[in-house]
Amino acid sequence: MKHGHNSAAQRNQAEDLAASALGFLAADGERINRFLSLSGIDPTGIRAAASAPGFLIGVLDHLLGDEALLLEFAQDAGCPPEGVAAARAALAGPEPWRE
Repeated sequence: MKHGHNSAAQRNQAEDLAASALGFLAADGERINRFLSLSGIDPTGIRAAASAPGFLIGVLDHLLGDEALLLEFAQDAGCPPEGVAAARAALAGPEPWRE
């Protein structure tokens, strides 16, 4: 089966969406400052943090935790809000107890 290929493609799409979400946050000073404040990331360390495992999941979690922000991003990105949750799931991988 080609399940692995689909998973890799889904992960790539999820990473692209999360990168778009980060760009969306960064495009507005108030949005990015709130994200940095809530995540505890120092503004000067965002590049280093961005390469850390789990960072993109954190970006999506931030959107998922704020419905108004989520809806604004979804409209901006042209994707359904559910797409953000699906991208988060694809990045997180299968939950160990469900394998």
